[in-house]
Amino acid sequence: ESFDPSADSIRDRLRVILQMAVVLTYFTGVPVVKVGRIAGQFAKPRSSDTETVDGLELPAFRGHIVNDIGFTEGERTADPSRLLTAYNRAAATLNLLRAFTKGGFADLSRVHQWNREFVAASPVGQRYDALAAEIDRAVQFMRACGVTSERLSELSQVDFYTSHEALLLGYEEALTRRDSLTGGWYDCSAHMLWIGDRTRQLDGAHIEFLRGVHNPLGCKVGPSATPNEVLALCEALNPDRMPG
Repeated sequence: ESFDPSADSIRDRLRVILQMAVVLTYFTGVPVVKVGRIAGQFAKPRSSDTETVDGLELPAFRGHIVNDIGFTEGERTADPSRLLTAYNRAAATLNLLRAFTKGGFADLSRVHQWNREFVAASPVGQRYDALAAEIDRAVQFMRACGVTSERLSELSQVDFYTSHEALLLGYEEALTRRDSLTGGWYDCSAHMLWIGDRTRQLDGAHIEFLRGVHNPLGCKVGPSATPNEVLALCEALNPDRMPG
């Protein structure tokens, strides 16, 4: 995620997620939780502190929250003011997502029509023509029974959640608050947070920080992870074994 996205690009990304959610909900028959990697994924993990181009060595690009992707000394110099810019961009994106998901953009009939257009316009989409026809009949049946978005707000609104990798702990800590009712700590920079494969060390700061908040958590594991390491991560991050 960069500082460049427009309202149109945010809308289009949300639209794709909503389209997939409708298909998954119909096909599986269970609710689908809609989570987007959006409104905060401005930091990038790096295996090396520097990179070299044509003999020039400069600091690595660590995401727009830290420095710029351009390859000059000034652009690659870390700029603390970017933390504030990232916060403001994330807040603006979240407000836009709320407006879309609660203002009629996510209406079931509208989302299904997008899927129908995808099926009609794309050779790949034609593989899903039968499924789209089934959903179409289901929507028509609901409408015939009086179950419409005008009568049931759940058909015109959706709950949409944001997520990003909790990489810059100073930024995450500044946005962590204590719930006044439960006393639990929550990182308010996103609904769901995750730890990357590079920062999942059991004795590392990222595990220590995230084990102390009550947000839904994720952890990336790669081929280098052993079964015992994965079990230890689960025990550290979810000792009470809460589902989900």
